[in-house]
This record gives sequence, C-alpha cells and structure tokens, in this order.
Amino acid sequence: MPADFYYTIDRQPEPAIFKDRKSKFIAYSIPVDDTGSVKTEIEKLKKKHHSARHWCYAYRIGIENIIERANDDGEPANSAGQPILNQIKTKNLTNVLVVVVRYFGGVKLGIGGLTNAYKTAAQMVLEQAEIVEKIRKIKLKIGFDYQDMNKVMRLIKTYDLEIVCQNLQQNGEITVAIRLNDYKTVKNQFEKIYTLKLKTIE
Repeated sequence: MPADFYYTIDRQPEPAIFKDRKSKFIAYSIPVDDTGSVKTEIEKLKKKHHSARHWCYAYRIGIENIIERANDDGEPANSAGQPILNQIKTKNLTNVLVVVVRYFGGVKLGIGGLTNAYKTAAQMVLEQAEIVEKIRKIKLKIGFDYQDMNKVMRLIKTYDLEIVCQNLQQNGEITVAIRLNDYKTVKNQFEKIYTLKLKTIE
C-alpha cells in the first residue's frame, strides 16, 4: 500500500548564510508545486541578488512520481546542485526548492570546499524550515434524498470524515475528503446505500 502522507514545508523560512574564505553562500528553501513555480522563484532570486556569481539549486516535486533536479549553474559538476539535493532527500521532503546564491570572495575553494559549502548552506536553511506532514486525501461527492441523510451522516461520523462542502436542501449533497488508504473501504460503505449518487473527485 503506498504511503498516504508526505513531508514538505508550508512556508519559506529566513535565508541561511554560510561563509568560507570570503565567499558568501545564501540559502533559500521555498515550497513549490510545479516546475513553473521553480523557474519563477529562481528568477526572483536572480533579480534580488543580481551581482552574485552563481545561483545553484535543487528541487523535488511530486508524491508518487517524484521529479528531482539539481543544477550546478557553472560550478564544477556535482559540486553544488547534488549536495543541495542530497540534503532535501536526507529530510525526506518533496515539493521543495532550495537555492544557494554564491557571492565569490576571490579565493577558490576547490571541489571539496564547494561541496561542503553548498551542502552546509542547504542543511542550515532546511533546519530553519518548519517541516509538516501532509495527508493525501481523495474527495467523494455524495448525493442523497432526504430520507437517507441520517445514514450518510452516521457514516461520516463513524469514519471521522472531513466535510469539504455541503448543501442540505431536499435533495442533499455533501463532499467529504477521505484519507487515500481508507478510500476504498469508506466508499464501499456508502455504496451499500443504493440510492446514493457517488462521484469521486481527484
């Protein structure tokens, strides 16, 4: 059975700053839902830090089919993006973008120094972020005649379902959110009331 929860960040924390031999690395962790958001957020940071030398980043997006990317932005291969991505994966996060902006201080750090700097900056900003557990849910729209309302409400109470919206006129309609791994079981219980009209909303 697939996991019906995942970990992410709800909001962007304050940036973290790491310094090494006059180079300054400023790390940002940003919640994102799609690659379009990634592009937008990176462009914002490039405008904000227009005099920086590099804007290296990594992200993970998705739940079952996770898309992950790492970008070194001109730094030696795998010295920046991959260490950032590894920190996101270490915390088992998704729907997160981490960007580390580098201001070059005139002293070369070498591959080891760069890897450590990008890793540490990413680690610092993720430690400042509030990590939240999100439950995956599917919505079920339930249409019913008034005489079935008590049966419907009893099942909603039994399974402690979240009511998303409701319209309790003569012909009632309630939309509930059901935890992914409970969905089949709960839907089967509603299907036993043959007069209900059920519609799954992904």
